Amino acid sequence: MDKEKKDKQSIKLRKYLRTYFKGWVIFFLTLATASVICATLMRTTSSDVHVPLIFVLAVLIISLTTEGYLYGLLAAFISVVLVNYAFTYPYMKLDFTIYGYPLTFMTMLAVVFATSTLTSRLKAQERLRMESEREKMRANLLRAISHDLRTPLTAISGSISTVLEDKGALSRQQKDELLLDAKQDAEWLCRMVENLLSITRISGSEMGEITKEDEILEEVLSEAIMTFRKRHDNVPVSVSVPHTMMIVPMDAMLIEQVLLNLMDNALIHGGSVTKISVVASEKDGVASVTVADDGNGIKKEIMPHLFDGSLQLSGRSAADRSRSMGIGLSVCKTIIMAHGGEISAENAAGGGAVFTFTLPMGGEKNDN
Repeated sequence: MDKEKKDKQSIKLRKYLRTYFKGWVIFFLTLATASVICATLMRTTSSDVHVPLIFVLAVLIISLTTEGYLYGLLAAFISVVLVNYAFTYPYMKLDFTIYGYPLTFMTMLAVVFATSTLTSRLKAQERLRMESEREKMRANLLRAISHDLRTPLTAISGSISTVLEDKGALSRQQKDELLLDAKQDAEWLCRMVENLLSITRISGSEMGEITKEDEILEEVLSEAIMTFRKRHDNVPVSVSVPHTMMIVPMDAMLIEQVLLNLMDNALIHGGSVTKISVVASEKDGVASVTVADDGNGIKKEIMPHLFDGSLQLSGRSAADRSRSMGIGLSVCKTIIMAHGGEISAENAAGGGAVFTFTLPMGGEKNDN
């Protein structure tokens, strides 16, 4: 608990410092740019009518792109002083008795208040929208969980009770089949608990923030594939990675969970899957990971609901429904979104399903 509290405090501090420094960088760069533009125009024309307009635009940009009112108010004050001192005759001298300056200053203040208020409202609406989406996903997960947990628990209890109460009517093979079914259901429940713990780690943090550290993507892929092979040693998994080391800020445990969910999903719901391929690539500072299989692919009617946790496979048997892909894939989406990435699915031209997720990269690329 202490570690989680420290992690949350660290995330809040980093977020505050990031916003703080970003605000000042925007502040100084925007005012400097406005000053350079005005100075350049002053050399080509004797009129200074454009100067107040350029600085009003600079104040507007600062108010739109920074948090709160401080940066905009300070920009308005400095802009009025700069316009008066550096860009209005007599140059390099303050003279606030010039006609129109009180109006210019009031106009800039009005721009700051109007823009900052509008920006704050838009950001508040965006936070409400994101929270609404998270609540909807949680509700869908709870509905799916209440349905999906009941069936395997009942099956496990029934199988074990049948074996314990057997009076010699069952053959050894029948007992083995019942115990194997119970074992498979128990393994599925373990994976479900892992998914729920992953969701809890994200939902328990403020605004879905997670603690990310620079990780070598190839190592995370290797760990996930090794875990998958321990569960399913009869399914070959091929891996393709670039020649350069890919460093990605992430929660390695959560990304491993995403990979395991996608590979498990391919095996359980892909039909006659004989191989799975994992391909990593990088483009324009974004890492992309693709998990593909050679199975039956995804039905068009379920594609729109693949990641929202509400997927119901009504046309399948009870055993298949108990292992619905909806929860695992919705967990994948939640984790990837918390990392600032995206996830998508499609059917391959030659058959099978293809799942792709992206993650913003960080650090440096190094030759292996």
